[in-house]
Amino acid sequence: MTSEGTKVELLANPAPVGLMGFGVTTILLNLANAGFYGVDSMLVAVGIFYGGIAQIIAGIMEFRRGNTFGTTAFLSFGLFWESFVFLLVLPKFGIVAAISPASFGAYLFIWGLFTLMMFIGTLRMNGALMTVFASLFILFFLLAAAVWSGNHVLSTLAGYEGVFCGLSAMYASAAILDDASGNHFLSLFPVKPKKT
Repeated sequence: MTSEGTKVELLANPAPVGLMGFGVTTILLNLANAGFYGVDSMLVAVGIFYGGIAQIIAGIMEFRRGNTFGTTAFLSFGLFWESFVFLLVLPKFGIVAAISPASFGAYLFIWGLFTLMMFIGTLRMNGALMTVFASLFILFFLLAAAVWSGNHVLSTLAGYEGVFCGLSAMYASAAILDDASGNHFLSLFPVKPKKT
């Protein structure tokens, strides 16, 4: 309650669950890209639930908190994971043809372009988010180039870069949780405002 008697609603920060959902799913997919295992039901399940639904919920919660950047990022990437899973699964049911290298490369490239725009939005936020989005747009462009060229080495390189991207998201999640707990052990590396 405030001094005027109105009720204050406290909302938890959804960013840690959204970033962790993104990070875990990104690492697991990119371990497959790096050649450690194949794409199977584990990736489909984690893509639907932790990469997709958890981020969509985080995006809705960010909307409630008035965070336009968080809303855009979590809803978009949550729906990216859902669409990615559909690209894998729908052809198995004979609903649509399997995605071609040309269209899959275009899909990855456009997501890379979107991510580059989101990266620009992090430039006044903090170094942790800048790292997540910078490494993610590099990942999308590497994956698009790998798909278009059919170059296995590029795909493997993208896999390792994607593991780094996922780890950076997990770090950002942990740093936000650490800050919320009052420990301040992990830094988000805030961007210092320019002197005027």
